Amino acid sequence: MNLRTNWLLCCVAALSACEPASGTKSATVAPVVAEQAAAQPATAAAQNSSGKAWWQDAVVYQIWPRSFADSNQDGHGDFAGIQSKLPYLQELGVDAIWLTPVFEAPSYHGYDFTEFYQVEQDYGTMAQFEAMLADAKSRNIRIILDLVINHISDRHDWFVRSAKGEAPYKDYFIWRDDLPADGWGPAWDSSKIDPKVVWHYHPERKQYYYAAFGASQPDLNLQHPDVIAEMKKMAKFWLDKGVAGFRLDAVRYAIENGPGQQADTSETIQYWQDFSSYVRSIAPDTLLVGEAWADLPVAAKYYGDGKALDAGFDFDFGYKVLALLQTDAAVKAEFGTMNNANSQNNQTAAQPLQANYAERVAAGVPMGYFSPFLTNHDQPRLGWQLNAHQGKAKLAAAMLFASPGTTYLYYGEEIGLTQASDAEHIQRRAPMLWDKSHQAGFTEAKQAWVQSAELFPPQQGTAWWAPFLSVQLSGDNTVADQQKKPKSLFNLYKMLIQLKKQRAELSVAGSYQATALAEGKLLQLVRELNGKKTVFLLNISDKSQKIPTELLQDSSLQTVWSDNDLTVAALDGWQLRIWQN
Repeated sequence: MNLRTNWLLCCVAALSACEPASGTKSATVAPVVAEQAAAQPATAAAQNSSGKAWWQDAVVYQIWPRSFADSNQDGHGDFAGIQSKLPYLQELGVDAIWLTPVFEAPSYHGYDFTEFYQVEQDYGTMAQFEAMLADAKSRNIRIILDLVINHISDRHDWFVRSAKGEAPYKDYFIWRDDLPADGWGPAWDSSKIDPKVVWHYHPERKQYYYAAFGASQPDLNLQHPDVIAEMKKMAKFWLDKGVAGFRLDAVRYAIENGPGQQADTSETIQYWQDFSSYVRSIAPDTLLVGEAWADLPVAAKYYGDGKALDAGFDFDFGYKVLALLQTDAAVKAEFGTMNNANSQNNQTAAQPLQANYAERVAAGVPMGYFSPFLTNHDQPRLGWQLNAHQGKAKLAAAMLFASPGTTYLYYGEEIGLTQASDAEHIQRRAPMLWDKSHQAGFTEAKQAWVQSAELFPPQQGTAWWAPFLSVQLSGDNTVADQQKKPKSLFNLYKMLIQLKKQRAELSVAGSYQATALAEGKLLQLVRELNGKKTVFLLNISDKSQKIPTELLQDSSLQTVWSDNDLTVAALDGWQLRIWQN
């Protein structure tokens, strides 16, 4: 989900808000009756020639469209810009692209739709979207869209009419006469009681409406048959255009049942089972991956006995990786929903990544359900958290690709993209660095969108971008720089993606063993299947460490990556070596 901070509401300060853009974009959407989108019986997800779903063991590249590539020199990334970079993504080797919201919305991030069936005008036309989609398909790259079903914008025509009490929109949202005093609070933290966090007064209707993510994003009534039908209609509209799946935002909060029951209710699970059944009746090979930002046992609920979602993100994994590589501070979960106490120290009894693997097994869902990733658009960039240390970034990449499941990569992680600070979430979503030309090749416009304070107020400031960009361009931090260096982070990612495609032991079928060696200073990751083996050895300390003799003397193993000379029987601080038989 987008960590939406509403600067006007301190009660949701932990979230990244939807700031309204200058001017209001019109929204007129006709209601849909339930019968128009009735679900048909679910069918099993289509499988490829190897007998598994296309997304199992795939690599998905997450793009923030506004920041990837600008084709028309207006300072905003767009569909044509993404299309122009498809050869790059093909070279990198990704199987699919996840686009954060591309529908019309008043905010810069788009997690507050005003339209279900129109693309964001800043990104281009529907024809340009379709051209990008077709070009990607011709390159065997699928497109996954970010779908927000939990809530929409308060500028959406539905909400405007609901606030007026108009039929049939009156009950499309959740209204009540009085501010409750019986224990309501943040949906993601039942220990905190503050009803004003989620209940917001509307002066026109003279009632309170429920909005878990701030007043500008009212929750839809997902128990209303017409709303249920419209969400299915929206999914079908985009599936008919050829999208391959949806990343489903805020899946935990679909239907709330009162204080202490604002997340993970049985009705919420049932909702996703019904939605998934309908989607599979339209396109059986559609990927539905849910954002359940919670510990693994909670996230596993959204498998729904095989009837709900196909996959869920493993947030715990990224925290554990960062805890192993950070030497100055522990990683904190930002949503108040992760119990990551065991991620704080690499000297725990069980090696943290092995513990993570065991927790996936114990969750009682298929191993392929959980999708590992390092960071996403809601978190400080990996490069920033690792102080732009390329060696540590390589180790994080190795841990990511050694972990089973569908792998997600946030744009720029393959070059170690960092940020100036974490003063606001915009910096986590800033432009890609392509080369050393003007604006790092992102745009030919004088200014990138992050420099336009009047576009999306209230930004905390725009002066950070120019000096940050200057520093980045003074080093070897762009795609063009890294493509030229055989041992760059980019080329490591490229190789790891190739290995994931070529080596069966790196699939979810392969065994996984993470072992701490040399008193925790070395980390060995071993994947095996049917006699095939891949061994990753990581020095997670700043001192040189000897490579275990058994690895050096195993004549069946061949080195496929080494950060140092193969004649050296040790790894320097924060270095990596990979073997395969």
